[in-house]
Amino acid sequence: MATSEGSQKRSEGSQKPAAKERGKSGQKGSGKDGSGKNGAGRGTDPVRWILDPEEHDYPAAESYLSLLTDPGVAHATVATLREAEPAHFKAKDILRAARLALLPESNPHVASDLRKIAEDKPLSPVLMVRGDLHEGRPALIADGYHRVCASYWTDENTDIPVRIVDPARPTGDPARPIVDPARP
Repeated sequence: MATSEGSQKRSEGSQKPAAKERGKSGQKGSGKDGSGKNGAGRGTDPVRWILDPEEHDYPAAESYLSLLTDPGVAHATVATLREAEPAHFKAKDILRAARLALLPESNPHVASDLRKIAEDKPLSPVLMVRGDLHEGRPALIADGYHRVCASYWTDENTDIPVRIVDPARPTGDPARPIVDPARP
């Protein structure tokens, strides 16, 4: 699902005004009238998060990663994700680092997460695999792409809790890169 930088900028450019109308994440009553309502009438602005990823997020991440590498490496990477310390990154930075386009609010999974946000229900943290700046390899959202997009629609500066790890290496080949969806 990686996109070119130009198409991502076109997507974000057409969608940014809606995102910029929203108040700052994490502050109640940040709407223009102090009511906590944003420009889209979705309710309070902040996105709430549970502390740890839900158990079903890990097999979903492993399934996705096994499309990009062998199942053993995917399994080892997810095992590392289970032990990773929480980190926080802005929604806009996660999408850029992963080189992914912002999904529309009408996407069924994004819409479902937006409803949860409007109902003040917490979302699960995002599972990520770190990219490689020197190799030009993007970060991967192993699980939580729709949650990142819903958070962006609420406020592009939303701080999102993530678990992020370096990819596991295949046994016996420590130098071989394992995940590179941007290259043939």
